[in-house]
Amino acid sequence: MTFPDNVPIIETEDLILRGYKQEDFEPFVTFCASERSRFAGGPLERPLAWRAFMGAIGHWVFRGYGMWVLEHRASGQVAGRVGILMNDGWDEPELGWHIYDGFEGKGLAYQASVACRDHAARHMGLDGVISYIDPANARSVRLAERLGAAFERDGEVNGQPCQVWRHPRIAEAGA
Repeated sequence: MTFPDNVPIIETEDLILRGYKQEDFEPFVTFCASERSRFAGGPLERPLAWRAFMGAIGHWVFRGYGMWVLEHRASGQVAGRVGILMNDGWDEPELGWHIYDGFEGKGLAYQASVACRDHAARHMGLDGVISYIDPANARSVRLAERLGAAFERDGEVNGQPCQVWRHPRIAEAGA
């Protein structure tokens, strides 16, 4: 069973973007405990990872959008998450991505982000969203640039300095 039931399924060449299953927690907690999560609020111990996992489900319930689980089509493994977040105290909705160990460098974040951004603009009224990026996260800066996002300003999220990158609107992206 996948939760919540309002999460649309989006398919790309290599991925299935879907809602959450209980078995998705173990790959999530592994990511949260790793150094890879340092740009996404981590590392987190298991109880805090559980709260974040439940919060991701709750985001869909209260906002009607959130982070999708990325299921790698060929292997069936969870490859990460991508989606739109609007946490308490944030300026506006953000397109965010987390790619799990073993799946980076394959273009999956780009593929999932394009699909998510397009869906959010066309079906959720969320066009021209931002991404909060730690300037030390060179991989995310490169991905934002590849996605056509432009540096807009320095900002702050959750008390931490960051850069705010603006994604193009669908009409600007030529879609």
